[in-house]
Amino acid sequence: QLQLVESGGGLVQPGGSLRLSCQASGGTSNRLAMGWFRQAPGKDREGVACISSGDPTTYYADSVKGRFTISRDNSKNTIYLEMNNLTPEDTAVYYCVASGFMVQVMCSIPYDDDYWGQGTQVTVSP
Repeated sequence: QLQLVESGGGLVQPGGSLRLSCQASGGTSNRLAMGWFRQAPGKDREGVACISSGDPTTYYADSVKGRFTISRDNSKNTIYLEMNNLTPEDTAVYYCVASGFMVQVMCSIPYDDDYWGQGTQVTVSP
């Protein structure tokens, strides 16, 4: 059973940066698309950024384009989310996801059948 463990969340001031990591174990994550969802209090879970398994195709939500960058290191079974110019609206629990769907599909809706991490809190506040 594939397991995903996120790290790197925390408290940051507006305009600051954070780097999230997600390490996969217990399965073949290299063949799966992976990505990040987030869920703010009182809001639905939304896809933030996703990356394909092979020749890296990426997808970003409009709200993070130009500020967030997703990458993966298959040798380490790890994906990263570099977040810059953070705003309070980015405050949420960020979840790592692994999926057999294409990135545009996996990032559009949170599928229960995908693999999910436990989440890491990101708080952007003065």
